[in-house]
Amino acid sequence: MRTIGKATCLIVLMTILTGIVYPLLITGLAQMFFSDKANGSLILFRGRIVGSALIGQKFVSERYFWPRPSAIDYNPLPSGGSNLGPTSTDLFAKVSERRKSMEGANPESGTVPSDLLFASGSGLDPHITLEAARYQIERVIRARGLDIEQKNRLIALVEKHIEPPVLGILGQPRVNVLRLNLALDSVALGGVNR
Repeated sequence: MRTIGKATCLIVLMTILTGIVYPLLITGLAQMFFSDKANGSLILFRGRIVGSALIGQKFVSERYFWPRPSAIDYNPLPSGGSNLGPTSTDLFAKVSERRKSMEGANPESGTVPSDLLFASGSGLDPHITLEAARYQIERVIRARGLDIEQKNRLIALVEKHIEPPVLGILGQPRVNVLRLNLALDSVALGGVNR
């Protein structure tokens, strides 16, 4: 009986410590030191929440930079990849279709960067490579009717939105598509308006 009593007390104590005290402590520390990240890295634009810096969104207008393809059509609920392997004929067909579409939309830009052809593992990657952003510049310029001075400001805007590797060593330089597109709408580049 004594063993059962000790075991029960230990279960209750550990449940309180690991199920209540620890989560409250970690949540409190996160709110105190990293409140933006702890609340989902939400992005405000003109006073309203338009998305998260951590979740990709679908942009289809030629006036905007496009994100990586998504196997789940940018729906965060069933996030995941397509699970298609390198020998998959379905993957080959999708990549061929994406390449043809990208080359048609960006005829002057050369070779399509691979991150614009292949979906990310989560299907929600908010970033593209710097090469993928630069690849799309001419299309955005053409769609917005920008002149040479405005083109130079657009190029500077892309360069300004480069995020370095995490801790300076993990990953590669990248561009957050949502942040870049919001900046594109808020900066006066002139040209054709919506």
